[in-house]
Amino acid sequence: MFSLKNVLYFQAGFGVLANMFLVCFYIYIILGHRPKPTDLISCQLTLVHIMMFLTGGDVWLTDLFESLNIENDFKCKATFYISRVMRGLSICTTCLLSVFQAVTISPNTTFLAKYKQKLKNYMIYAFLCMWSFNLSFSSNRIFFVGAYTNVSETKQMKATKYCSLLPMNNIIRGVILTVTTSRDVFLVGAMLTTSTYMVIILSRHQRQCKHLHSINHMRASPEKRATQTILMLVVFFVVMYWVDFIISTTSFLLWRYDPVILTLQKFVMNAYPTITPLIQVSFDNRIIIMLKNLQSKHYHLYF
Repeated sequence: MFSLKNVLYFQAGFGVLANMFLVCFYIYIILGHRPKPTDLISCQLTLVHIMMFLTGGDVWLTDLFESLNIENDFKCKATFYISRVMRGLSICTTCLLSVFQAVTISPNTTFLAKYKQKLKNYMIYAFLCMWSFNLSFSSNRIFFVGAYTNVSETKQMKATKYCSLLPMNNIIRGVILTVTTSRDVFLVGAMLTTSTYMVIILSRHQRQCKHLHSINHMRASPEKRATQTILMLVVFFVVMYWVDFIISTTSFLLWRYDPVILTLQKFVMNAYPTITPLIQVSFDNRIIIMLKNLQSKHYHLYF
């Protein structure tokens, strides 16, 4: 268990550093260059992932609250609420990223083409809707989370070292599970639908290019690289989400969390925000160009 805890801390530390680097890159692009509509979405996704690490389980923010002598009950409600809001924003933002990229690469002959010029305006409304929805949707955590006391007497379900889910009526438990599942299934379905659409567009474009150029001399366009990045993010997110969903739903229905299973779930939850910046860095040539420019400036500065 001790080694698993160390793995969680290493994963969180690496994930925060990688996402902070990516935030700096997007701020550099947004302030100093002409950003793509998806850059603003990716920047929000990166900030959300940093908050997910800081509020995840017993990592960092919980330790900060403890050092400030804040009551356990408030600490539990705050960390769980923020954590659930960030988790909801992560799935919503990933879905939004997939939808926007599908609109961006859609051919001019499709009905989606008329929305291309309005993406930035729609994005502002999408952000407002996402934040409003998740802030209100996750508010049940304020009422059903509290400081851990004694599970055998109060029928609490211990979720972290200091926090637990408070007893709730079976009807309320069923409503929360149904609404949460419905939201996530809808968003995952939208991601898979737009991803399938993008795969069809890319394969069709690939076949057309084969008739015009030799396959050995073809180079991936920025749009194609961006689409491939989002497709990888969506596929990885869906896999990690369903593993997390199965663990969470099973524990919630049985009203029991095994400590090892809980630690494994935290690792799975943090896997997506850890891998996301690595995928984005690998497929975005602008990051490589920026690093080369910085290296060149430092070289001229010293020599």
